[in-house]
Order: sequence, then structure tokens, then C-alpha cells
Amino acid sequence: MSTTSTTHKQKVLADVPTGLLIGGNWREGERGQLTVEDPSTGEGLIEVANASVSDAEAALDAAVEAGPVWAEHPPRERGEILRRAFEAIVSRSDDLALLMTLEMGKPLQESRAEITYGAEFLRWFSEEAVRIDGRYSLAPNGQGRLLTMRQPVGPCLLITPWNFPLAMGTRKIGPAIAAGCTMVVKPAQQTPLSMLMLAKILQEAGLPDGVLNLITARSSSETMAPLIADPRLRKLSFTGSTEVGRTLMKQASDGLLRLSMELGGNAPFIVFEDADLDAAVQGAVIAKMRNIGEACTAANRFHIATPVAAQFAERLAERLGSMKVGRGTEPGVEVGPLIDGAQRDKVAELVDDALGKGARALVGGRARDGAGYFFDPTVLTDVPDDARLLEEEIFGPVAPVKRFADEDEAVAAANDTEYGLVAYVYTRDVKRALRVAEQLETGMVGLNQGMVSNPAAPFGGIKQSGFGREGGVEGIGEYLETKYVAVNMD
Repeated sequence: MSTTSTTHKQKVLADVPTGLLIGGNWREGERGQLTVEDPSTGEGLIEVANASVSDAEAALDAAVEAGPVWAEHPPRERGEILRRAFEAIVSRSDDLALLMTLEMGKPLQESRAEITYGAEFLRWFSEEAVRIDGRYSLAPNGQGRLLTMRQPVGPCLLITPWNFPLAMGTRKIGPAIAAGCTMVVKPAQQTPLSMLMLAKILQEAGLPDGVLNLITARSSSETMAPLIADPRLRKLSFTGSTEVGRTLMKQASDGLLRLSMELGGNAPFIVFEDADLDAAVQGAVIAKMRNIGEACTAANRFHIATPVAAQFAERLAERLGSMKVGRGTEPGVEVGPLIDGAQRDKVAELVDDALGKGARALVGGRARDGAGYFFDPTVLTDVPDDARLLEEEIFGPVAPVKRFADEDEAVAAANDTEYGLVAYVYTRDVKRALRVAEQLETGMVGLNQGMVSNPAAPFGGIKQSGFGREGGVEGIGEYLETKYVAVNMD
């Protein structure tokens, strides 16, 4: 029996605004509506507005109009708005978690964890709003003074993905509000409901009209391209695939927009022979199965020292094979559906490719029949070097295990990818840990832990995984420009 009653589900969905938020007003889209699907069943949940290009342009108009006043808004008051929104999210976490599970599919306990994580960005940046600093110093030659200040970059376009429907918004919106920027937010068409609720909560927390404008649309490329080309826009922040990121960068180049790009990943998970194997297996489950494997930080390749490789693979297979698969609202479910049929088919294609080239499935290896987009948790061994899933981001509950002979081979294998978001390392040797961490070509490293995300830390990658950082003291800097004033004291 489901832990969620039909009445509760209907109540939560009824509370979601379904229009476009432009200049403080909720209004219908010019292109009708689009359907948000429940990936557990493949059935429609609710319909939301489908914006046109003119709707998107109206949203930017509102952001531009509100910009000058908002940039001068007292930092303390900006922080208090974020703090009130944080408290509202925490107080409504159960309803927001259910909404997230309905639109994205992840189990309720994971949705609750994301609500907590996402809310923390609002609390963190509520405190950073009053810490925007500058510098005043004597010129080196003693003649004059050097004054620097940091000011809001201006109107921003924030494009978020479907896999973390709330947190990917709060870690962009939080610093933008704290810095004094106005914005147009475009959530993924698959999972707009959490973002719509976040916008409503921020309104209730006292965010002035026009500071945050929200557009939902079936075609992101069509509706956003004119905004990116508009000379009034000053920044674009995007989380999503590297392929789309490249396209957006090209579009943004004409206007020389400030860019933050959090793109794809191909995270290596390295286990040395001296590692605590219990901890390594537990960390592997977290790094692989968080969010059903649909995370840019998900461990994509498991590089295991030969002496412990067989034991690690068997124990990981045992853990993944015991995980309950089903609707995220059902009791005890640990693995929900993938986001849609296309994603499920891609995972199946990658697994079939590896199996066809000689890999062996210790557990799983197939999509489930019936309603919804489910794929069995899978562990593969004897994976050949030319298997596609070693090069491509899997974005599903599949763990390919490869062996390595020594440290140099492990590092070389880990770095053998165009991506560079995160890597995971398990070892008891402190010197080796630091040595390997320094050599890994990634923006983040999880050392003896399977999760790196933290609102107080700078999140981001290098190479084809993008640039810019979200979270930490670095996060607000993405929304600020530095101005230098030369002061003549004669």
C-alpha cells in the first residue's frame, strides 16, 4: 500500500502555480500548456504553461526594469528574504518532497534529503549577502589610493536541469538574490513543479516583483535563444549536458556574457588495496545510486586494485541487488524510475554494448517491463576498454568495474576522459591520498567518502565538465563584477 494518499497527492499538486511568473504576476503562456509526467507510471500529473518567445522576452523586460532598484536594496534585507524562504521550505519539506518524487521519481527519503540540501543554499547565501566586500589601499608609489568594489553583474538567465529539481535552482537563485541581481529562471520541462513552488515561496518571503521571473516551456532552445542574444542580459548560468553547454557558449559569445557552466561528468571511483573495503562499498553505493544514478557527480567508472577487485564487485553487486525498486512513494523503495523512456533506452543501450563486447553482469543488466521507466541496479565486470559506458555518462544505476595494477595506472585511467567534475578515492595511506588527489584532473575529490556536495563548498569542474563554482564563498562571486576606482589624493 502506498505511503501517500490520493488526497495528499491532490492537495500538493493543487498548491502548485501553473503559470508563468513575470513581473510579480502569474499568467498563462501564449502557447497553451505542457504536461508534466509521472515517470513511475508514464501518466500525466498536471499541466503547466508553455511559454512563447514573447513570454520569455517579457520576463527579461521585467528583470531589466527591476534591476536598478534591486541592486540598491539593502544587503541585510536581501539576506532576510532568503532566510525566510529557507525557513518556509524547511517547514513544508514533506509536501515539497512528495511533489519532487511525483515529478522526478526519486524515493521520498532522497527527495527529503534534496529539500534539506537545497534549502541550505538559501541559508548560506542569506549570510553571504552582507559579506560582499571591497578594498581600499595606498598605491605602491604612494601617490593616490586604490579603491575596488563589487557590484551586481546585472540581469541573469538561469537554466536548470531535471535531475535535482529544487537544489539546482536554489544554488543559482540564492547567490543571485544575495548579490543584488535580477533573473529569468528556466527549469527543465520534465520537472518544473519544484521550481514553481520555490518561486511562490520566495514571493511569500517578500521578494519584490520582477526580481525572479520564471518561464516554463516545451522548447528551451527556441524560447531562450532570443534572451541570450539580447544585449541587456549580462550573465548565463547553465547546468546540464556538455553538448548543450557548448551550444549555449557559442550563442553567448556574441554578447560576451558572463558564464557559469556545470556540465557532464564521468566520475572515476578508485579503491586501493589498503582501503577499508566496508567503507568503500558503502561509499560506492552512495556515489552510484544517489538519485538513481542520474547525477553528474555519480560514480561512472569503478577502478579497483586487482587484489580486492573481485571481492569489491561481489559485495557491491550484493548491495545493489538487494535494493528495492519501485515507485518513490512506496514503503521501503530505494530505487525509483529513470526520468523518461529516452533515458531508460540510453542506459539499456550502453549496457547491451558492454555485454555484447564481453562484459559480465553480476546483477541486473536490463530494463523492467511494465509501466514506468525502471532499470535494474546493475554491476558489470570484465568490462572491455572499448565499452561505450566507460567514455559516456551513464546517468543510471549501472556500475562497471575495472581492475588496475598500481597507482600510476589508476591515475592514468581516472584521467582518461574529456570530463573533469569529480573523482572518488579510497585509501588509508595519507600520503597516497594527497598525492593522488593532486594528480586527478577534476574540480572536486571525495576522499574516503561517496558524496562531495555541500552548500559551504565550491561545486564545479574543469575540462569538458565546465567552469565556474556554485556554493561556498566562491558562489556569490559568479554574480558580481569588480570595479576599480583610481583616487587622486593631490
